Amino acid sequence: MITDGTKKRLRELFGKTNCLDSMEDRIAYSYDGTALLSSLPDAIVVPSSVDQISRLMRLANEEKFAVIPRGSGSGLSGGSIPSENSVVLLMSRWDKVLELDKNNLTAWVEPGLITGKFQTLVESHGLFYPPDPGSSQICTLGGNVAENAGGLRGLKYGVTKNYVLGFEVVLPTGEVMHIGGKNMKDVAGYNLKDVLIGSEGTLGIFTKILLKLIPLPQTGRTLLGFYDSIAGAAETVSAITAARIMPAMLEFLDNPTIRAVEDFAHLGLDKDTGAILLVEVDGPRSAVEEDAAAIEKICMRSGAKSVRLAKDEAEGMKLKTARKSAFSALARIRPTTILEDATVPRSELATMVDFINITAKKHDIEIGTFGHAGDGNLHPTGLTDERDRAEIARVESAFDEIFRKAVDLGGTITGEHGVGLAKKKFMESLYDTPFIKLMRQTKEMLDPNCVLNPGKIISVSPRCEGALPKSREQIERLTAKMGNPSEAYF
Repeated sequence: MITDGTKKRLRELFGKTNCLDSMEDRIAYSYDGTALLSSLPDAIVVPSSVDQISRLMRLANEEKFAVIPRGSGSGLSGGSIPSENSVVLLMSRWDKVLELDKNNLTAWVEPGLITGKFQTLVESHGLFYPPDPGSSQICTLGGNVAENAGGLRGLKYGVTKNYVLGFEVVLPTGEVMHIGGKNMKDVAGYNLKDVLIGSEGTLGIFTKILLKLIPLPQTGRTLLGFYDSIAGAAETVSAITAARIMPAMLEFLDNPTIRAVEDFAHLGLDKDTGAILLVEVDGPRSAVEEDAAAIEKICMRSGAKSVRLAKDEAEGMKLKTARKSAFSALARIRPTTILEDATVPRSELATMVDFINITAKKHDIEIGTFGHAGDGNLHPTGLTDERDRAEIARVESAFDEIFRKAVDLGGTITGEHGVGLAKKKFMESLYDTPFIKLMRQTKEMLDPNCVLNPGKIISVSPRCEGALPKSREQIERLTAKMGNPSEAYF
């Protein structure tokens, strides 16, 4: 536990109203979007300046407590789960667009800005920020940079790192560093920008981010292809690629997910369909119409039972609901939803989905799978109940096999959700030793006292791990005992 003396110093630094340690507040920030993981922080602080964050990190190094950066808490790998003896640094109030530079097609933003709000703003100016995580309406841009988030438009437009030109970052030692700028070419020195992007809050705290924008596409067309099996959908993906067509979206849903979506959204989907492929093309109107017609023919040649082509943008939005509501639909089925991600080469998509289904049957559990067919990023989603210990054990065994199979097929344990706590054991057992060694050395060099988001991604040293419970039982027990919660502030 953080001492009373440390709490006093935090209150002096941030002010009483921006330092929280009531049991209610500690519970509220004890978990993120990751199922089964939670841990109580000692306190939560809300900064109002870069200087405060810098001084917090210096204090953490002096007094040896951990700092856990947090945006919206929508992460799915346990990246913002507190560790023992920790303070949560809440960045969600840093939500401004600091500059929109139409001449250079860039924007300076604060890290707590919601991704979807930023996209809506720039589109009102005829500009486009392509990264499109499924949680775009609740996740923050700072979290996106920390996780190198992908999304539905990743095939054509890439992921978050492709749109980050620079940032201001507070290092674990408290130093403030500026990287990058509006230059489209800059090879001065090591590419430290890409080292920090995707570091999951373990190497630095982003306080200001410079993003690249592009012109808003003129138009788009959306279609759904319906197949008897995932094999036909995978064949279509290969055929579209071979035809040199680059869709903005190329997504799929398997049968369990289709059933859940239809029960949830009532879109008129055939619940006996083996798989659905969602395709969207965008760009100049003439090219879009030509590509949409070509893709419709490819779908039919590749074994689609039928193809539904949107007539206009409104209908296109309705068709995209099939994919965008996948997680929400699946989450209604059982009390606990474990949304994972694993990526394989596109050519192995059908093999991987078949393996997931076989593994689910083997362990007598429910898994619905959807994801990004165009880049091989799958989201097998376990539907379970964390109160059923035997079932949770089976779920964990199934995902162990799924991640190992992904790596065996030349894939990876995560395409966009990150490693965090949830997949750390796979990181350390399935990847080359020199790679892990260099990551450890990087962490130790930048964070010698291991005070910034310790215990995430890889193990560094015993002092760096922190005590982390494996379920929410501890939090539930504490909640049940809360007869006289502590004071709201320290």
